[in-house]
Amino acid sequence: MCAEEFQKCHLEHPITKFFGECTELKIKLDRCFRQEKALKRKANFEQSKKLKERLQALRKETAENDS
Repeated sequence: MCAEEFQKCHLEHPITKFFGECTELKIKLDRCFRQEKALKRKANFEQSKKLKERLQALRKETAENDS
């Protein structure tokens, strides 16, 4: 949604975009991207945490079977 508004502004203001016409929309776009990145980072962290736990359990199981 944010990207569409920014692109529309650039299309509607081909010259004045260079003089700050779309700056507010760019700031909003950057905020949207930061929020999306934070959500993805959190999801990736949770996924890696689960994987790490599974690997530790597997290593423990393997160590017990070797003994």
